[in-house]
Amino acid sequence: MNPNKQTEIEAAVFRRLLQHLDERKDVQNIDLMNLAGFCRNCLSKWYVAAAEERGEAIGYEDAREIVYGMPYSEWKDRYQQEATPAQKAAFEASQKTPDA
Repeated sequence: MNPNKQTEIEAAVFRRLLQHLDERKDVQNIDLMNLAGFCRNCLSKWYVAAAEERGEAIGYEDAREIVYGMPYSEWKDRYQQEATPAQKAAFEASQKTPDA
């Protein structure tokens, strides 16, 4: 595949992922973390890192606005729910590393 075409396709997939997450505001970040090991905030951090690797500067809050589709504080006020005890327990369990 042509590298430019691959980049174009990957960009389209990323935009579709953001659209999907925007359509599923009911899915909380803790749900994403528990099931997939990443969340919207992770995507924002990866966006900042990818920009820096390419000589571009973007702030974390600006990247969050791209990922969330609005300022994070607004998204949090509108859509973020308190994590349940079960969600918190699953998250804590996923953070423990097995003894080697």
